[in-house]
Amino acid sequence: MMIAVGVIVFVLLILISSSFVTVSQGTIAVVTVFGKYSRIMTPGLNFKIPLIEQIYARISIQNRSVELEFQAVTVDQANVYFKAMLLYSVLNQDEENIKNVAFKFIDERNLMQALIRTIEGSIRAFVATKRQADVLILRRDIVEHVKGQIDQVLETWGYHLQDLQLNDITFDDVILKSMSQVVASNNLKAAAENEGQALLITKTKAAEAEGNAIKIAAEAERQAAQLRGQGIALFREEVAKGMSVAAKEMKEAEMDTSVILFTMWTEAIKHFSENSKGNVIFLDGSTEAMHQTMKEMMSLNMLSQQKEQNKK
Repeated sequence: MMIAVGVIVFVLLILISSSFVTVSQGTIAVVTVFGKYSRIMTPGLNFKIPLIEQIYARISIQNRSVELEFQAVTVDQANVYFKAMLLYSVLNQDEENIKNVAFKFIDERNLMQALIRTIEGSIRAFVATKRQADVLILRRDIVEHVKGQIDQVLETWGYHLQDLQLNDITFDDVILKSMSQVVASNNLKAAAENEGQALLITKTKAAEAEGNAIKIAAEAERQAAQLRGQGIALFREEVAKGMSVAAKEMKEAEMDTSVILFTMWTEAIKHFSENSKGNVIFLDGSTEAMHQTMKEMMSLNMLSQQKEQNKK
């Protein structure tokens, strides 16, 4: 009897201990009764009927990630190699959604195989309509295309695609080499164009500066010539005025005006000698030459007097 009682107590303890189940945080437990779905258990301490209710699966509701490596072919027959990171999670904790997650696939391996192949097929179908030169700039478009198509499929499985990152997009070595050559040639072309533009700007600015310098020099020469002409005119005007005043005074003093001309002639010779700076000046110093010069100067004086009388 004691042995029987001990066995019964032991069995009861086992049954009682097996009646309590602890579900970890971030996990949902699926309970079945004789192989049929019964209910779900949330995180924490839960009670189940011993020997009748069984824990079929523990489903994590946390984010999960997986890395993908696959190949696609563009419309111009270029091989493109992708390395991607997939981030997904259970859609929500609703009972129906948890049932989909628990019973859609036999195990986790089959789920991952279907998920990876579906994403690879979607990317391959998109890349097959693009040229290899456009693939690198279509990274965001590829991700949006995949998410737009995969989300609907994943929802029927009870999952949601959180993010898809295309970490690396590469081509065959031959294509990469040709792309590098194209980039290098474009850079050389841009450098040549920039150098030509810089040279053109330099030449243009130099020509503008030279033209402006010529204009400034010409304007300065014009103004100097104008001032020299005005100075000569003023000098002649003052000489004429002085000669008129001197001739008038000579007439009032009843003296011959030829004395003025003789004085101007001697002053001119004196000026020549003082300012010649070593140059040789040949002058006819004969009496006939002096008389000839005096007659010419007196004739000029008479012409000026006649003009003054005509004006009066």
